Amino acid sequence: MADQSYLDWPFFDDAHRRLAREIEEWAQRELDGAREDESNTDAEARALIQKFGRDGWLCYTVPKAGGGVHHLLDVRSICLLRETLARRSGLADIAFAMQGLGSAPISLFGSDFLKQHYLPRVASGEAIAAFAISEAEAGSDVAAMQTTAVRKGNEFVIHGEKTWISNAGIADFYVVFCRFPEAGERKFSAFVVEAANPGLKVTKRISTIAPHPLGTLRLSDCRVPAEALVGEPGAGLRVALGTLDVFRATVGAAALGFARRALDEAIAFSRKRMAFGKPLAEFQLTQARLADMATRTDASALLIYRAAWCSDSEAPRVTREVAMAKLFATEAAQQTIDDAVQLLGGRGVVSGERVEKLYREIRALRIYEGTSEIQKLVIAAQLLGAEGTQKGQG
Repeated sequence: MADQSYLDWPFFDDAHRRLAREIEEWAQRELDGAREDESNTDAEARALIQKFGRDGWLCYTVPKAGGGVHHLLDVRSICLLRETLARRSGLADIAFAMQGLGSAPISLFGSDFLKQHYLPRVASGEAIAAFAISEAEAGSDVAAMQTTAVRKGNEFVIHGEKTWISNAGIADFYVVFCRFPEAGERKFSAFVVEAANPGLKVTKRISTIAPHPLGTLRLSDCRVPAEALVGEPGAGLRVALGTLDVFRATVGAAALGFARRALDEAIAFSRKRMAFGKPLAEFQLTQARLADMATRTDASALLIYRAAWCSDSEAPRVTREVAMAKLFATEAAQQTIDDAVQLLGGRGVVSGERVEKLYREIRALRIYEGTSEIQKLVIAAQLLGAEGTQKGQG
């Protein structure tokens, strides 16, 4: 089991420590030893979401008004859950996380109608959520999006294309971000679009190096009712950035889970692998590598749970802390996993080995929900007091 002494840190209260123990026990029972079929990612993801809903874990992805545990989304709880799930399975982590990210615009900015209609179904696992903001030419530069929404009577009509959308093809609804010319040249709005809407089509599924339901959406004469609007008209960028401020820290937590597993695998291997008549663990080069891996992992945890605590405490400054946590944790996890692969040698690159899967799973975390480069710009803007639009990637 990974070191859990960090749970004694003052960032947590007893409810968080209890949650960490409960999800650890559940994951040992439900995920350890389970075989993932990478050729059938959709079915695997659906089964995981149903299991999470059945056993109550999705109640942490929505606020109490939508059937959740906490009055507001509790970022520390989501981080603890993602960290523990990621240590076992990258697909389990993303299946859980997307229920939160896909529904967070509704949780944070939605009307009472939207909250009551969608959030209880998200919490039960009955409805699968998706967050649709990226486009082929609008990833980090969100303001470059070309999908548009125009008001026509009591409806909005959406035209455009979204890509790199998690849960495309399995989601029951999408929160779609659009240009909204009615409110001004650089104004945007977000809308809930049902998967069954005849104006929405999944035109392509995208295969990635690690299992992940991903695809491209086309919206053509896609009509949604006025009540599908999330937040105020023209305030879509605020909805997007507010959502990312909550969930970017949890991406770091997933990376932390991957790093902890890589460290555990490396320690176990170095103790039993013999070379030149003694265990690898007795060589100073091995010890130095393990020391670096452990230090990066603890530093990541400190940044992640500081950011989560700031968010939950409604601290006056959160964006900088969240960006630092995501940037450092994802980059550090990449290096830690690479170190584990190197230490395991040939075994580290064998298909299906745990560290080989970690090597594939970690790479996307340095890109989605804001690349490492964008996080640096966000941090610098906060340090320098720069004004202007922050940018992120969905």
